[in-house]
Amino acid sequence: MGVTVDFCGERFIAPEDRPLTIGRSGDVEIDDNPYLHRTFLQVVHDGGLWWLANVGSTITATVADHKGLFQAWLSPGARVPLALEHFTVWFTAGPTTYDFEIEVDTPVFTAVAPDPAADDSTGDTTVGRVSFTPDQKLLIVALCEGFLRRTYAGSGQIPSSADAAARLGWKVTKFNRKLDNVCQKLADAGTRGLHGGPGKLASNRKARLVEHALSTRLVTEADLALLDSGAGDADEGE
Repeated sequence: MGVTVDFCGERFIAPEDRPLTIGRSGDVEIDDNPYLHRTFLQVVHDGGLWWLANVGSTITATVADHKGLFQAWLSPGARVPLALEHFTVWFTAGPTTYDFEIEVDTPVFTAVAPDPAADDSTGDTTVGRVSFTPDQKLLIVALCEGFLRRTYAGSGQIPSSADAAARLGWKVTKFNRKLDNVCQKLADAGTRGLHGGPGKLASNRKARLVEHALSTRLVTEADLALLDSGAGDADEGE
């Protein structure tokens, strides 16, 4: 069983006798970004399984399978088994969000996608236990737009609240209120890294929201049509 990391179209095969290192330097050089650890992640073979390990000290990675059925928030010191055939990894270092692909030749498990759940009677979008109004969905799409329009993994910038609000034709106060509501809904449902509080910068919270939305396929390329149509509900103070 082999594992391949694909970043910006360049492929790296993980050796079994030593870790494949990923970071500012190492086997997979992500970027000369001072906010990024020299060695941040490792793909390592141990106990008959392949693992993705976070060997950094401050940055957290979001790991999900290609179908959006599995997601893990990989904190410093943690590791997750690469037991499915295809994973995407997202992480944010300073102002830049990165992603890369991991392919497993002979996975231990196979992911089976269930039928999508949606409430067509109200127009709301339901993901797990969380239901979003059209305006809330539109906000998430606006934050993820740059990543949804790309054709390959690499790096991207999350728009500022002012730029995202302008994209939607909203006032910044409306955008921030709806962002608060979306993050609180997800936090109440158990999504980590979105709850406000001392030291929780808005930029960090938006980065975590984008990583979560992309990794769970809360939004997809098909949702970009919502931006063109400007679909949303009334400004009802949610």
